[in-house]
Amino acid sequence: MKTMPQPTIPGPVANPKTPDFTLPQLACDAHTHIFGPGDKYPYAPERPYTPPDAPLSAFQALHKKLGIGRAVIVNATVHGTDNRVALDAIAVSDGRYRGVANIDGTITEQGLRALHAGGFRGCRFNFVRHLGGVPDMAVFHRIVAMVAPFGWHIDLHFDAVDLPEYAPVLAKLPLRYTIDHIGRVKAADGLDQAPFRTLIELMQRDDKCWVKASGFERISAGGPPFRDAIPFARKLVESAPDRVIWGTDWPHPNVKMMPDDGALVDLIPLFAPEPDLQRKILVDNPARLFDF
Repeated sequence: MKTMPQPTIPGPVANPKTPDFTLPQLACDAHTHIFGPGDKYPYAPERPYTPPDAPLSAFQALHKKLGIGRAVIVNATVHGTDNRVALDAIAVSDGRYRGVANIDGTITEQGLRALHAGGFRGCRFNFVRHLGGVPDMAVFHRIVAMVAPFGWHIDLHFDAVDLPEYAPVLAKLPLRYTIDHIGRVKAADGLDQAPFRTLIELMQRDDKCWVKASGFERISAGGPPFRDAIPFARKLVESAPDRVIWGTDWPHPNVKMMPDDGALVDLIPLFAPEPDLQRKILVDNPARLFDF
């Protein structure tokens, strides 16, 4: 029997609270992952960490408890460019799931067509240093040119400090792009910090720019319930209410403080108390971006 590698990061909260906030019907978790199981969907040899399995069954149980009707599976770094774990989940979702792929310069048009038919509507690029750093920019621009005709967007994961440097590149992109986790800004640095100013300027000036109100535990300077992140999410919603989406980031790889997903749901009415904004962020905006 093959020995499975031991996890190097913790798993999510096993029994999250039932949220006090009731999500609207068809609310979308627009940034989430499925890990393994590793014996069926092997982890990439060059992965930067090894997660505990967080399989489809746990994913489905969580969303049932939280009241989530739709989801976007962002294929994580640990699975490399093998997108089967997300493809298989989408295939059994009755149209309720979409995917964001990990691809590289070897992708062909035929490969993209297969992913599109399988429910993928974007691909991800990691610029975060602890996950490998900057991609080959020639490959980046080649992939952008390949996916644009499919109506895809690109999903971008940055360290906040690098946002000002890349803003001119982003503004020139020929397709929509999403920025993960409120740009991974540091809440302790305040609303006037250069990375967050850059993010808001992009949202106000570039209608291709979308931002995920996610990763509250990543930007918080304190512990749960991470309320120091609320002013940042609120500013996003005020800046471009039609281009903000929300996600849990379950099962929360590489976080310093593991959040309770039910408590994350309860943060939504704190930064978007208005029912019409809640519906935009949770239902209408992701439906447009991910072609639900």
